[in-house]
Amino acid sequence: MNVLANKVAIVTGASSGIGRAAALLFASEGASLVVTARRQSELDKLVAEIKTAGGSAVAISGDVKDEALAKKLVDTATKHFGGLDIAFNNAGVVGEMKPLPEVSLAEWRDTLDINLTSAFLGAKYQIPAMLKRGGGSLIFTSSFVGYTVGMPGMAVYAASKAGQIGLVKALAAEFGAKGIRANAILPGGTDTPASMTNAPGAGPEVLAFVGNLHALKRMAKPEEIARTVLHLASDASSFITGTALLVDGGVSITRT
Repeated sequence: MNVLANKVAIVTGASSGIGRAAALLFASEGASLVVTARRQSELDKLVAEIKTAGGSAVAISGDVKDEALAKKLVDTATKHFGGLDIAFNNAGVVGEMKPLPEVSLAEWRDTLDINLTSAFLGAKYQIPAMLKRGGGSLIFTSSFVGYTVGMPGMAVYAASKAGQIGLVKALAAEFGAKGIRANAILPGGTDTPASMTNAPGAGPEVLAFVGNLHALKRMAKPEEIARTVLHLASDASSFITGTALLVDGGVSITRT
């Protein structure tokens, strides 16, 4: 039996990487999906792939910083599929990597808006819809950066992702008695189009360097991270809430 049969899920940042892998996995496990990202063309390809495999999905392009989008995603889930059970708030950016005194206020605000304020906006509209279903699972993509590791040039990113973990803990405590679980995943280096290993000019030595930072001596595939997201979305994790779950290949504990 599909573990997400009869469930309805929202996935943000679904056009590539971890979000796309999670959307495909959710659909294969029976969930109906509302997917979003900025690139409509990539979302259309994703929806077509899901439908070809026999799944159900609706795509809405937009900017996760926009409160109207957060509301529209939930309204669409309710209109098309009857409600909302799962939300994977995955969209995010690394932002400008530079010493903090060189970061402009505009750059600070933009990174926090994309990574943290979008998480707040998502939860603001997702929670009431989940309450109508008797509960649900909120999942956020945070980071080990700012949690187990401090990295030069990443103060803004670290602050935004650490803020997500604080949000998760508060939501878990506030809504746990009403059947809503809230958790964050903290991925390690993942081989996605946005990864530094796939940046223009990055050679195999960059991939080798990043992979070596991990205990497993490699980067993750998006599908590996997606399987952990599926666990948190499903009833298999029914007693897990308020966690910052490291899915980092041991990068947090490796010094070799």
